[in-house]
Amino acid sequence: MRDIDLGREFDAFDKSRRDRSVPLGVTRSKRHVSVIVAAIAKYSLDATLALIGLVVLAPMILMLMAILLVVQGRPIFIAHRRIGKNGVMFYCLKFRTMVTNADAVLARHLAANPHQRAQWNATRKLKDDPRVTPFGALLRKSSMDEIPQLLNVIQGTMSLVGPRPIVTSEAELYGVHFADYIKVRPGLTGLWQVSGRSDTSYGERVKLDVRYVQERSIAGDLAILLKTVPAVLRSRGSY
Repeated sequence: MRDIDLGREFDAFDKSRRDRSVPLGVTRSKRHVSVIVAAIAKYSLDATLALIGLVVLAPMILMLMAILLVVQGRPIFIAHRRIGKNGVMFYCLKFRTMVTNADAVLARHLAANPHQRAQWNATRKLKDDPRVTPFGALLRKSSMDEIPQLLNVIQGTMSLVGPRPIVTSEAELYGVHFADYIKVRPGLTGLWQVSGRSDTSYGERVKLDVRYVQERSIAGDLAILLKTVPAVLRSRGSY
């Protein structure tokens, strides 16, 4: 028979009684309100900064549209289906940087270059992508092709900071971490963009996305936004 420590037993009883004094529903309700407030604060910051960005960049956007129309013709923009928050599909906007028959060009290229298929399967990126136009390569190098996504941010389908927006074929590469990915809106920038971009492996990319989801905060978003400027200027890993 074990010895009974009455002091410890009474302390345990008193703790359980205090715990029961706060209904579980109240705790969950407070947590739910906290999540809603954080989401509203994040969207408010996103929409405000995105709107300011569109106004400031308006002259450059009009200039790029004119150049694209002359150099590449229509369409100037593309709207690619990506996976958003809660798994809802949305159209991610970009300046068109590829030839119009990009899928056919990629299929022919991978068939003729089996060694590059491994790179494509591993990263969904090609360093010397035959689909990319000369002016498109310049836009990608400077990340200016993603400026139209400011409209996605205002629309609420994307955030300024978050995981990189992915296509449906990439979901399986996230494995069990896909559940983390769809907890938040994809971002115009994020930990991946300030950590080497395409120079990182896909597994490292997933880890960065999961880390962001687990540690996200307004202060963290602002820090990533500040780091994005020098990362874009260095153009490291952008292609």
